[in-house]
Amino acid sequence: MSMRERRDIVHLQEEGAGALITLVRATGSTYRRPGARLAIASDGRFAGTISGGCLEADLLRKATWKVRDGAVMEHFSTAFDDTTEIPYGLGCGGEVDLLLEPAGTPEHAALLEAMRASLDGEQMLVATMLPEEKSTFGRIVVNERGDVLFASDWIATDDIVDLRAYLRQKFASPESVFAEAYRTFFFERLEPPQRLFIFGAGEDARPLVHLASEVGWHVIVADRRAHHARPERFPEATRVIAHAEIASLGCNARDAVVLMTHSYEEDRRLLAEMLHLQPRYLGLLGARHRSSLLLSEASSAANLLLHEACARLHAPVGLDLGGDGPHAVALSIVAEIQAALHDRAAANRGMTEAEVEAQLREKENTTYSHACAMDNEL
Repeated sequence: MSMRERRDIVHLQEEGAGALITLVRATGSTYRRPGARLAIASDGRFAGTISGGCLEADLLRKATWKVRDGAVMEHFSTAFDDTTEIPYGLGCGGEVDLLLEPAGTPEHAALLEAMRASLDGEQMLVATMLPEEKSTFGRIVVNERGDVLFASDWIATDDIVDLRAYLRQKFASPESVFAEAYRTFFFERLEPPQRLFIFGAGEDARPLVHLASEVGWHVIVADRRAHHARPERFPEATRVIAHAEIASLGCNARDAVVLMTHSYEEDRRLLAEMLHLQPRYLGLLGARHRSSLLLSEASSAANLLLHEACARLHAPVGLDLGGDGPHAVALSIVAEIQAALHDRAAANRGMTEAEVEAQLREKENTTYSHACAMDNEL
């Protein structure tokens, strides 16, 4: 679930009753992954998505009614099925399990508070007991320090201790999955918004701030030039700072950083410090020959071998998408950061003739199997 969706859901559900839907399991090809949410207000307004649109219409009509007696689980398939008239057979080939819970319960309030805290910068861990296989719906919330902030009143103390330990162990690594269902439990880690530090407040930084904020990142713009580093020039930035002293900015290894000061000396100073800090993403704007000179000098200042420095830097910054001008450059930078944060190669995903034919054969085999099963029943 994106940070923008999380923000919208919190704001919507703070206003009153309704229902909250969470995708807890997904198999096959699905538009959203576990952790996606759809919030529905009592007046029909909604925020978030749990599919590409094929499930939302039905849920908007029925969700509030379905949770009138408490939380429930619902299963949907979006696979083609020539033997039934289920309206969800849209050919995606996936199946999802959804948790539908009413707004206004202590468990719902605890989840909203955890989502709110994560948006404010604190990592939160949540374990939800799913109402299936005779299990009772419940929830515990743990912060990153291990404090239990909420537990449903029916959960035994020993179980709270065990779930707390499991949550902390499961999500100890930043590389661990963000959300996962196991048996009748749904575990998730609510991360704070990704931070992007942009050093340089020139005109070309403005579309970058806009696109990054649209993705849901918190953007911090820093520039020594006070006449450039003005909040009114970057209304979508979280902070605009008229200095570029890394030590006082709180930048850490989980952040993304782009250097675009258009000053050789400033870029060299910042690059040397950032190479040592090793943020999750480090990009440098500029031509290849300029970047080569900067990297050579900055790596020496950081006491790094050149190949070590090269491995820590994206330069020239951005994917090679083509286009010209600040907006196209901003798009290429945001795309590269997104790929790096999720360890993706950003490769073309075009289909081949062989893949199309294989998918058609699989559909034919599935349809034949269903028909045989119905004949046997008859």
